[in-house]
This record gives sequence, C-alpha cells and structure tokens, in this order.
Amino acid sequence: MKFLAVDTSGVHLVVAAYRDGASAVRRSECALRHSVLLMDEIDAALSALSLAPADCDFFACVAGPGSFTGIRIGIATVKGLCLALGRPAVAVTSFDVLAYAEGREKLLALVDAGHGAFYACPYENGRAGEGAYRTAEEVAELQKEYPPVTEGDPDGLVRAVLAHAEEQIPAGELKALYLRRSAAEEGR
Repeated sequence: MKFLAVDTSGVHLVVAAYRDGASAVRRSECALRHSVLLMDEIDAALSALSLAPADCDFFACVAGPGSFTGIRIGIATVKGLCLALGRPAVAVTSFDVLAYAEGREKLLALVDAGHGAFYACPYENGRAGEGAYRTAEEVAELQKEYPPVTEGDPDGLVRAVLAHAEEQIPAGELKALYLRRSAAEEGR
C-alpha cells in the first residue's frame, strides 16, 4: 500500500508518505501558513520514500475539525491530486489522529476551538463517540470519565489513515467536518 496524507487542520502542518510499511512523516510549525509550505513538504515526504504522486494508491487528509481555512487547504490539495491522477480519497478526523497516536483504550480527543471552547470526541476501545463543539465546562465534565489528549505524535496521522484505508471515496465526496459555524458566519 502506498499513500500520501496531509493534516492542515491546526497550527502544525503534518505530511506523511507511506510505502509498504515504511513512512516518512514531516511536521512543521507553520503558524497557519499551510498554503505556503504544503507543496514543498509533500515533495520532501514523497522523495524520502522515492515515491511520485502517481505511485500512490490513494490520497488522504484530515477533514476536520480544526482551522476552517486549513481544512479547506488540505481538502483542496487532496482533491486536486485525486482528480489529476484518478485516485480515491480517504478522510480522517483530527480526533482520529489524536486517538491513534495515543493508542489508549479510553480517551477524550480535544481540539482547541478558540474562545475557551473545544471540539471533543470520546474514544473507547478504538471506537469514536460523537464529536461535538463543547464549552470548557462541558469538557471538564467529560474529563471525569475520559483522560484528555490534546496533542499527539505525528505518526498518529499514518496510523489513522491505515485504520481507515478501506473507507476510500471518490474525490468529489470528500468534504469538511465542521462542528460549528465559522466566525464569519457567526458575525464575530
């Protein structure tokens, strides 16, 4: 199996190339400059495994939740690669990336949603519960039952994609996972 995966949903940019058990994962502190750095990071990850985009069986991205603009950058890039090369897409969530990086039986995947709120999703035995936009108070209640995870190993992206590799979809069906409206839509 060969694939390329991107995570542009947060403050870090993570790009992973995978080839038959070997992976090349690149993580950049990009200060939300995903669009500036993404293509160079893709080239570097693929080159590390002597892969070309045409060698990939599919392309994957984190579809959310997270940065609205970042998510759109990742999805657009993956859709472009899929459409240009006639390959399917795989979507994973930022929750999956955190959960698969940790590997614990029970956890609460937390993504900062700004303004003191979080996107939260409980996991038990590798199965995701319902992800939702939560206030700090709601998260505090959930943390009584689920240990929180807010940052994971970049290899979590590879593990999440491997876990969802059979869930391939046509590029046109790839869509963002938004758990709330954007600040612009809310009038902030």
